Amino acid sequence: MSDFSADLALIRDAALAAGRLALEHRAAGLKVWSKDGGSPVTSADLAVDQLLRDALLTARPDYGWLSEETADSTERLSKKRIFVVDPIDGTVAFMKNKPWWCVPIAVVEDGRPVAAVIHAPMMDEMFEATLGGGARLQGRPISASDTDDLEDAELLADARLMEAREWDEPWPSMRFSKRNALAYRMALVAAGAFDAAIAISPKWDWDVCAGALIAEEAGAKVSDHMGRPWRFNRPDPRQTSLICAAPALHPLIVRRTAPIPLAI
Repeated sequence: MSDFSADLALIRDAALAAGRLALEHRAAGLKVWSKDGGSPVTSADLAVDQLLRDALLTARPDYGWLSEETADSTERLSKKRIFVVDPIDGTVAFMKNKPWWCVPIAVVEDGRPVAAVIHAPMMDEMFEATLGGGARLQGRPISASDTDDLEDAELLADARLMEAREWDEPWPSMRFSKRNALAYRMALVAAGAFDAAIAISPKWDWDVCAGALIAEEAGAKVSDHMGRPWRFNRPDPRQTSLICAAPALHPLIVRRTAPIPLAI
């Protein structure tokens, strides 16, 4: 078993356990708080974070750690490999018993993800990938769509924001859908269920790291809105924006979004 495959097996098992624990907590009744900024966090988020941290760092004590629900530490910057985790991505959907939440986990080495899973428990879906090893859903290979025209393309994006902004180059007619979890949106693009996911605002590494590897290994293109590649495990664990798209659509989208003056 390769080094990446061993890490993949570890994080796959951890994601399955995390999904079971999250569902158990919701069934028992959730405690809910508001973070700074107003976004919700539940008792399940914290319990899953602890489970994942215990399981993963016990198995790999020399790895670093970055999670939405753990206070960040500069110690991770000195590590060759780190885990990047969102215990529950799509907390609002989780709280409302909607299925579009997930557990994304990635292993990052020298700034790039090398193993990743996105587990959607209520959809009974496990997306996974290793660097150079392709992407899979339920163990079967997946690939991004071959759509090459934005006309009538299916996008995961906020239609109101896309239509409200004045664009230098107009967009053709497209179909828009919503899914709460950003990682799950990227997984759906990887599987060819949608043609692109667009988010013109900063995104935390734990929301997009696992999705970046899975999408790229499925043949999709992932970058910020100016077409610049991402790098992970930096002092500020955020990416400027998100364009995750079928390979032929990616340059057509970036051509329209690149002029937007956006910075972290």
